[in-house]
Amino acid sequence: MARKRKPLPLLENITIEAVAAEGKCITRVDDQVVFVPFCVPGDVVDLQVVKKKHKYCEAKVVRFIKKSEVRQEPMCEHFGICGGCKWQNLPYEEQIKAKQKQVEDQLTRIGKIELPEFRPIMGSVKTQEYRNKIEFGCSNKRWFTAEELAQLPQKEDDTVSSLKERHAQNAIGFHITGAFDKIYPIKKCWLMDDLCNEIRNFVFEYADSHDYTFYDLREQHGLLRNMMIRNSNTGEWMLVFQFHYDEEGDEQRALELMQQVADKFPQITSLMYVDNQKGNDTINDLELSLFKGNDHIFELMEDLKFKVGPKSFYQTNTEQAYHLYCVAREFANLTGDELVYDLYTGTGTIANFVAHKAKKVIGIEYVPEAIEDAKVNSQVNNIENTLFYAGDMKDILTNDFIAQHGRPDVIITDPPRAGMHPDVINVILNAAPKRIVYVSCNPATQARDLQLMDAQYKVAAVQPVDMFPHTPHVENVVLLEKR
Repeated sequence: MARKRKPLPLLENITIEAVAAEGKCITRVDDQVVFVPFCVPGDVVDLQVVKKKHKYCEAKVVRFIKKSEVRQEPMCEHFGICGGCKWQNLPYEEQIKAKQKQVEDQLTRIGKIELPEFRPIMGSVKTQEYRNKIEFGCSNKRWFTAEELAQLPQKEDDTVSSLKERHAQNAIGFHITGAFDKIYPIKKCWLMDDLCNEIRNFVFEYADSHDYTFYDLREQHGLLRNMMIRNSNTGEWMLVFQFHYDEEGDEQRALELMQQVADKFPQITSLMYVDNQKGNDTINDLELSLFKGNDHIFELMEDLKFKVGPKSFYQTNTEQAYHLYCVAREFANLTGDELVYDLYTGTGTIANFVAHKAKKVIGIEYVPEAIEDAKVNSQVNNIENTLFYAGDMKDILTNDFIAQHGRPDVIITDPPRAGMHPDVINVILNAAPKRIVYVSCNPATQARDLQLMDAQYKVAAVQPVDMFPHTPHVENVVLLEKR
């Protein structure tokens, strides 16, 4: 017979102390750390513990006794549900203070290395409509909040599951954290130009009213699966539909929907689609079809044009990306005589951005399509001193590669969240460049990597940069100089 679990405690009259990682706040009760989402320092609350571990627990607010003076009203009606902007209730100046502290704490606590005085964080130019790319999932089973469920007509023998099943509705929006097969319908997202909302809402209304099938993430059927919207500072818009053709006539219905969208929104200069029969929504290995316009849009940065395709990686905050790359270029301190290696180059944005100040730039990236874009970006900007290679970093960047192409004077590296593979770090150390510029979207893994390089390189400068207002994410640029 299963043991009865002890009920988790209710913690009363608790003052929230500080901002913690992942957008949560922190307090301490009887020497135990408690993590709480959707509150701010200074809130006095009753907390229901939802998960208890030996050294910490997680809790949710069940009652506000006194709201903090720091708190601000979230701008978005979906705040607290969609899971995206966890800090809308925290004024922006408090958000960037917390991000500065996060970078300082992680580099100090995890890195355990000598550090210079940190530069003040660069706040984002825009705090609304700053994104140039958003992806929306489509589902035939929308997520209901507890309040929405309570308003649905119920039968006597209804369970929560049967209630949801009977009132299943189509939705276009964001995946709910912890419920992979549920989508919460979004009416207005404040993170992108409002045309994005108009396009998404039109697609939903047309498809729903014309009996289009929406994707069932568990059963893997349904025509309308996913949509990605991009825009650029040149005024161009891209829309990519993922469909899932189940039966004869589905492709024709998809084409009819896209024609409606094209007629309604002439601003869309690139309209593409794909029939995705895979178990996931990634499109890197799929061939897309062009319905209207071009298969790309362009971004401008200083006097450079960057081609951005449906599979391209481009920093999602265009204006702030420029400031980030300016920091990387400043730290690289190029005179025109240097050989530069740009690791994890993506579509070659940093490589091309610094090329006019270097003798030669070699970029390496895992995704072959991104490397093709990087080459095109050099061509359209008449840049002739770049070379690009596609492949797994630890396989491409070897001692033999360096022997063949030359020992770099400067290495710029912008790895994914997991940081750099130890093999890559070893090759960098063997290459022994004068300077390393490490751009990171995860200061925790950056700190780990800095520790591995500490014997040969000292940290000379640290510049946090906020790319994602209202979220706990932060970028950080570190300059390393050879000891």
